[in-house]
Amino acid sequence: QVQLVESGGGLVQAGESLRLSCAASGSILSINFMGWYRQFPGKQRELVASISSDESTNYADSAKGRFTISRYNAKNTVYLQMDSLKPEDTAVYYCYAVVRIGIMSVFRDYWGQGTQVTVSS
Repeated sequence: QVQLVESGGGLVQAGESLRLSCAASGSILSINFMGWYRQFPGKQRELVASISSDESTNYADSAKGRFTISRYNAKNTVYLQMDSLKPEDTAVYYCYAVVRIGIMSVFRDYWGQGTQVTVSS
């Protein structure tokens, strides 16, 4: 079993920064892909940023230039540094990972429980 545990959400004012962390634990052989998604009320989850095992990154247009995703493989952790936050960034942020597990070395995807980010104007 694999768990993703997020931390770092909270309430900040516009223009401030937050750093989200997501640590994966369990019977992990390797982690291929890690990402951060967010969900607005009544909407589907959308990709914010992702990072692959080769450290290549991808960002939503709304995140480019303000957010930075990184990973620390030794601790199976992914981070999202969010700077210059705006009220429209207010959402629940979810960590996502594609993990290689088990004797058969198969890939499975997992979600964190979500962390609330609220940006006041």
